[in-house]
Amino acid sequence: MNTIISLLLHTDQYLGTLIQSYGIFVYIILFLIIFAETGLVVTPFLPGDSLLFIAGTFAAVGSLNIYALAILLCAAAILGNTTNYWIGRTIGEKVFSKFIKKEHLEKTKLFYEKHGKKTIIISRFMPIVRTLAPFVAGVGKMNHSTFSAYNIIGGILWGASFTFAGYFFGNFQFVKNNLTLIVIIIVLLSITPGIIASLKRKS
Repeated sequence: MNTIISLLLHTDQYLGTLIQSYGIFVYIILFLIIFAETGLVVTPFLPGDSLLFIAGTFAAVGSLNIYALAILLCAAAILGNTTNYWIGRTIGEKVFSKFIKKEHLEKTKLFYEKHGKKTIIISRFMPIVRTLAPFVAGVGKMNHSTFSAYNIIGGILWGASFTFAGYFFGNFQFVKNNLTLIVIIIVLLSITPGIIASLKRKS
């Protein structure tokens, strides 16, 4: 747990070390991290929003190419969600049927038929939910063509917005001096919608 927290709060230090150690191969490492964070339901703890932003700040100072970075990370997000969807569609229902009543699986299918489009896009900006949404969409047998279209839109919006935000604000002295604070704010803003939704359900 301490390692995960350290990774989330000091993403800039870890990324700086990776760039120094692996040079151009850091692009592959970043691709794999974002792919795993969105594509494997067991790795929602990996940095997502903060990593995109921090990678953008490194591009702002010339350590990475912003265009190659944005294209690569958007591709990783899209391919990750696609993989997660097919895992859920292929084995998800078999696994879930052992623990969840059939009626709940049917409700999941109905939910994704009605709200799946906006869920796939909005969930991109919510940690943990971002990792679970495509998997559950697969379990719910969401139409593949519809999923793919909104997956691409969501992947580009999420990947590009955070990466270019880091790039455009990365040269600001305040951002340079307070990267850890910025990361904390990003994480808090990302989890706030989920907390609010949870409180509403309880109330």
